[in-house]
Amino acid sequence: MSEPTGAARRRGPFKVGDQVQLTDPKGRHYTFTLEAGKNFHTHKGSFQHDELIGAPEGSVVRTTGNVAYLALRPLLPDYVLSMPRGAAVVYPKDAGQILAFADIFPGARVVEAGVGSGALSTFLLRAIGEQGMLHSYERREDFAEIAQQNVERYFGSPHPAWELTVGDLQDNLSDTDVDRVVLDMLAPWECLEAVSKALVPGGILCAYVATTTQLSRTVESIREIGCFAEPQPWESMIRNWHVEGLAVRPDHRMIGHTGFLVTARRLADGVEPPVRRRRPSKGAYGEDYKGPGGRSGSADRD
Repeated sequence: MSEPTGAARRRGPFKVGDQVQLTDPKGRHYTFTLEAGKNFHTHKGSFQHDELIGAPEGSVVRTTGNVAYLALRPLLPDYVLSMPRGAAVVYPKDAGQILAFADIFPGARVVEAGVGSGALSTFLLRAIGEQGMLHSYERREDFAEIAQQNVERYFGSPHPAWELTVGDLQDNLSDTDVDRVVLDMLAPWECLEAVSKALVPGGILCAYVATTTQLSRTVESIREIGCFAEPQPWESMIRNWHVEGLAVRPDHRMIGHTGFLVTARRLADGVEPPVRRRRPSKGAYGEDYKGPGGRSGSADRD
């Protein structure tokens, strides 16, 4: 039985072509690709790549300046933060939330719109495996090229489960019986009609947006279209901690707001979503409110 795509690059001694992440005594990271006969240079001296080729992962290498560097393969979160970018990447904290709350499973059929630099595509491909299907749509050809290079660099070859289309999702979507749809774009509400036809009953729509105005319109548009259960919006933040003996405190810096996530389940055909019983805040739908469908006021709200 052959190994999954890219698995051989994740274990065993270092080989030519492997990505290596060095960590210096101050915790700073440096990533490079192993090449026979090459040297790695730092402001603290240099060392030959050959010293790491054939060495086990977790080795320590010293420069000509006698500074020790820990050598490990970069984890996927490390890789996506250091890879070349055309567009901003989906941060690992959000990619992890998408994999969990959009319930991305091995063998899933997934559609993605807004490839950017390929970070989320790489996470999705590793989750669905070779038996799944990921069809990604990207409007900009230059972004698509960068994403393809980044994905293939991580796996070491083209991934058999990935198809990349340059163009708008709503104009090109032909996939059917899709389990999950992930939208990372400026106006995900423009794609709702198309993806609702592609998703299977019980399938999950997940949208990633940056601003509160995008969040509001996305949630209200999902409600408006009428074929999804009540959408669930949220954001996540990460705060590291400093632990040194009895000095235990939160770090001064944290990964705060990066984006909002929204998930919603596809209803069966012909089924109307249950009436919401939660009373909105006073003024949430005032007379001057214009919803996605152009309606105003709160006459139709509980």
